[in-house]
Amino acid sequence: MTVEFALNAEVRSDLGKGASRRLRRNVSMVPAVIYGGDKAPQSISLLAKDLAKLLENEAAFSHVLSLDVAGTKESVLIKALQRHPAKGFVLHADFQRVVAGQKLTAHVPLHFLNEATSVGVKQQGGEISHTISEVEVSCLPKDLPEFIEVDMAAVEVGQTVHMSDLKLPKGVELVALAHGNDLAVSNIHASRVKAEDEEGAAE
Repeated sequence: MTVEFALNAEVRSDLGKGASRRLRRNVSMVPAVIYGGDKAPQSISLLAKDLAKLLENEAAFSHVLSLDVAGTKESVLIKALQRHPAKGFVLHADFQRVVAGQKLTAHVPLHFLNEATSVGVKQQGGEISHTISEVEVSCLPKDLPEFIEVDMAAVEVGQTVHMSDLKLPKGVELVALAHGNDLAVSNIHASRVKAEDEEGAAE
């Protein structure tokens, strides 16, 4: 079942740091900007509680959102969030317009499968380390995946999974790979506890 991600927004004309502070304090709104496409950047504001609810779903970060700005709908991606350093709530949001038929770049989370039952863990007693938790992809809006799977089932101790090992959905490219950077995604290494036990036995 496809989840539709939608937000309502208002046009914001009172700009500047002071205005943003008043917005957050007085009406629990979050200042934001929409940019990209063939239109000029637009300053908007969103209800803080609506944005917080949306962000509870990890998939919101890798989905095209429908943003209703005073009755006009925009298709956008979340590009950046500025959060309060101590409390974690969103202080400012950046949205990028999505144009059908034009490629976009977005950060998509990795979902690691079969970790507990992988050869390196179950049979060889190793431990899994994740090097990265998301990847930047390039694709058409219609091809944007919600996540990319990393199957650890056959990975053994001492082996590393690289970006080039990932099975990508049709039409999706990894930005790092396109630039020649085949980054490590995860690996299975010998358990530290086991290694220490073996060293102790040898002594």
